[in-house]
Amino acid sequence: MILTGPEIRRRMRDGAIVIDPFDPSCLEPNSYCFHLGGSLIVYRSALIDYLSDETLADVETIEIPAGGYVLEPLRFYLGHTLERMGSRRHAAELYARLSTSLAGIFIQTSAPLGHTGAVIPWTLEIVAIHAVRIYAGMPIGKICFWENFGAIRAYAGRYSVSTSVVQSRLSGANP
Repeated sequence: MILTGPEIRRRMRDGAIVIDPFDPSCLEPNSYCFHLGGSLIVYRSALIDYLSDETLADVETIEIPAGGYVLEPLRFYLGHTLERMGSRRHAAELYARLSTSLAGIFIQTSAPLGHTGAVIPWTLEIVAIHAVRIYAGMPIGKICFWENFGAIRAYAGRYSVSTSVVQSRLSGANP
């Protein structure tokens, strides 16, 4: 069962959901509109080798300047949410805003599930179809929360202590 906007706010007051910083104007009927953080990661290698920690670790970090940053068409970027979000009692799901998608920017195309227990700035998968300028702090997506059904087991995986954007920590050599 998805939580409504008013229920998200109520559960924030109860401490069951965390969104920090929180702006009440970003609360929507069934979600909260989150914002793009200030840095991006791009892989330097044209070939990512799943069995090689080297290619997964060979990244460039880009700080988004005040004047914005132009995403190159069909290049893969990792960004992060400005907000630290999540819940110890609810699962979360991240989506692009419609206006983000209509501008040709796609986020979270393959990993939208936020496990119960993860309260972090989320790493975002970002691909642009054509050149588009983005800005730190711009509204980029939405998070919704789901009621768990059954016993809760909190996420404690390799990304559970993330504090900003992170590259892949999974390789065949280091699962």
